[in-house]
Amino acid sequence: MEQTRYTPARLGGYLHFQVSRPSLIKAVSLLIGVGIPMIVAFPVAYSHQASPNSQIQRHLQRAAAYLKSKDLPSAVKEYDAVIRLNPGNADALTNRGAIRFLQGDCPAASEDLRAALASDPSLARPKAMLGICEKRLAKPDAASLLEASFRELRNSSMRVRVGTELASLYYQHGDLEHASAVAQQLVALDPDNVDILYFAQLVYRELAEDTLNKLALLAPDSARMQQVMAERLVNDGNLTAAIEHYKKALVLQPDLPGVHFELGEAMLNSNASDPATQSDAITQFQQAIRLEGDTAELEGELGHIAQLRGDTQTAFARYTRAVTLNENSASAQLGLGSILMDMKKPAEAARHLQLAVRLDPLNSDAHYRLALAERDLDETTDAAKEMKLFQDIRKREDTVKQIYNEMNRRPSATQ
Repeated sequence: MEQTRYTPARLGGYLHFQVSRPSLIKAVSLLIGVGIPMIVAFPVAYSHQASPNSQIQRHLQRAAAYLKSKDLPSAVKEYDAVIRLNPGNADALTNRGAIRFLQGDCPAASEDLRAALASDPSLARPKAMLGICEKRLAKPDAASLLEASFRELRNSSMRVRVGTELASLYYQHGDLEHASAVAQQLVALDPDNVDILYFAQLVYRELAEDTLNKLALLAPDSARMQQVMAERLVNDGNLTAAIEHYKKALVLQPDLPGVHFELGEAMLNSNASDPATQSDAITQFQQAIRLEGDTAELEGELGHIAQLRGDTQTAFARYTRAVTLNENSASAQLGLGSILMDMKKPAEAARHLQLAVRLDPLNSDAHYRLALAERDLDETTDAAKEMKLFQDIRKREDTVKQIYNEMNRRPSATQ
């Protein structure tokens, strides 16, 4: 059954590129003031291709002055004059094309930008503007132009603007794999951009749904399908049902990779204080080690159980082993730091907890335990700072949890 694909509005709202010349910055400010719906400004070199002809130089200087005074029509006339004298002047063509682009005249802008690229194909900025124009005009070469400029541009802000256009074009064409690849790069370039984050989760979710649908069609009764169902139930907070599906998966395929570890985690999270549950979880973790080899995550879980049982030496050995297997595991560093606190070794604990915070800055438990360690070391300022971070992150965690509860809320039978 075909899924409905929701196409979001172009990412980022107004797309505007950073400029290096004050004259263009002021021109962009003017355009923002009069409400031009699409704002893209590109810095242009004014000397590398300028003709030695004094007339051309004068026209370019006048154009720059008109841009500075926000007189775009006069600036265009000066560029017209340059182009009459030298039809292949890439600077004038790019600048005139940029102004037309700013004014929303993509057909006219495209002519100038194509001519600029014919003069110098290496120019990434006119290529980027042309790609965006061609996308708006539904031209077939839009993707290749956007792809090339996305590779060639060096300014990260400009790459974000071009990348959003490229990603949305892929998405509109149903090419989720390429959209996902660009989305990953955009998140790395601008990790706090809400529009990019929204788009990325949209693409990732659709990729996951497409893959899940294929799995359901090909192997609805498979062990992997049972595992997927269990994972969904874990995310929904229904650990009891999840455990049953993990067990069904292992009946179908006893050596299925990943399931023993996930089942042990689900068991432990369902009732960590129960000795019988702890024993069952240990069995699953040991089976995972036997089938797939030891990992920091497995040793960390075994260390956690030992800590719950009050077996400090075993917990210390397990957490130490976890850090040895992966010193960049935040959970392993946190575990070792926490057991060192139990062992009344705050100085050693603080070193590992500091690493945990560095590796996972949003881990509220790591900040809390580090605050306790620093308090024991009489580092009151640092302890207060970590406690404040713990409280701030915990509030955000509660907000996120509330959002997920709202998202997963199901209507009651009476509704």
